[in-house]
Amino acid sequence: MTDWRIKIDSTIEHEPQNRPSQTVGLIGVGLMGTALAERLMGAGHDVCGWDLVPDRCHVLNLPRGTIASGIAEVMANCHRVVLSLPSHVAVAEVLESAESVLRGGQIIIDMSTGDPNAAVTQSVSLSQRGIEYVDATVSGSSEQLRNGQAVILVGATAAGYRNCEDLFRCLAEKTFHTGVPGSGARTKLVTNLVLGLNRAALAEGLCFARHLDMDLDKTLQILRESMSYSRIMDTKGEKMLRGDFTPQARLSQHLKDVQLILSAAGTESYLPLTETHRMLLERAEQMGLGQLDNSAIVAAIAAGRREADAE
Repeated sequence: MTDWRIKIDSTIEHEPQNRPSQTVGLIGVGLMGTALAERLMGAGHDVCGWDLVPDRCHVLNLPRGTIASGIAEVMANCHRVVLSLPSHVAVAEVLESAESVLRGGQIIIDMSTGDPNAAVTQSVSLSQRGIEYVDATVSGSSEQLRNGQAVILVGATAAGYRNCEDLFRCLAEKTFHTGVPGSGARTKLVTNLVLGLNRAALAEGLCFARHLDMDLDKTLQILRESMSYSRIMDTKGEKMLRGDFTPQARLSQHLKDVQLILSAAGTESYLPLTETHRMLLERAEQMGLGQLDNSAIVAAIAAGRREADAE
């Protein structure tokens, strides 16, 4: 597991140095973080960002971008800081690393997908220091976010939401204030459950159509016009047909989300389809598909059919 806990330079100043106070901080410049940076800079915001992998920060070489030397520089120079990280564990590590430079009045905007209970814990801990925690999860892929087609689900106090509305307007097609911190993460898990099953159903349907020797392009067209339509057909259908698994959202990330869903459900909520989905995603990871786009689930289903035919 990547360790985001970085030693903080205790000599760094806590006040901005030659940078406007409205500069938006960004920690985590992966697929989603890159899209976030592009949207923010495209809307006229200056962005100061950092990632553990320096090569990911190339987007910040554009006008209005600054590549920071580390977490401390981002936190010390930015009033509002966006976290776009792989998990709530990475979020906790970043905030632990930034302990000495966090200050009252800051707003931490967590756009990662993580455990809702962890979001609540972070909110309580930061609020005791006068820091606002905004739980702002993204419903949509990095490509949808880049194109302004994503939806943002925000768990925040009324003041926290109000103080970030200008950012949400330039990032997303629609934004929903779902309630207090933690509610954004809960809502994201619900949307991801349905989204993931829609994607798996599409993959299975296309594999079935191939088995029936149907014209797959025409089948996808018909599915889009029929009562079985879901928006996932527009974003993942062609990728499945062409075997183009260039990542917009990685399969392993969705497996992480499914594991969070099942953990949140516990033993009191029965999610049989999601249990099956988890096993299918785990199979895909074992096949080496984890770092590919989540549409690669179609390859795992197709491989299962070949193995069954061979028995």
